[in-house]
Amino acid sequence: MTTELPVAALKADLFKALAHPVRVRALEQLVLGEVSVGELADRLDLEVTQLSQQLAVLRRANVVVTRRDGNTIFYSLRDPRVSQLLAVAKQLLMTNLEDSRTILASLEEEGSRTAKTAAGPRR
Repeated sequence: MTTELPVAALKADLFKALAHPVRVRALEQLVLGEVSVGELADRLDLEVTQLSQQLAVLRRANVVVTRRDGNTIFYSLRDPRVSQLLAVAKQLLMTNLEDSRTILASLEEEGSRTAKTAAGPRR
């Protein structure tokens, strides 16, 4: 048995951990630096309990780490390269949007020509 399957499964697990809008938004904030759960919840306009559930998923996937100071828990990225991953995802989305705009413009142009042809010659 090769190591490819377990590595692919680990990669899939990482992407599953990232596959929630709240988690992505939290990571985008953590790119800016360490932040307390309360502050992060305020920034994201979420309840602390809702955010904590999502941060726990990221913690179990070793994407974020915690630090406690008294009763306050702070979160930060385990690896700063997460910011690169988020940037690449944004670039991919932008490319997809640009491609969709090009296709839409072509369809609109084609529809306009078809409508003129269907109307027939003007008298």
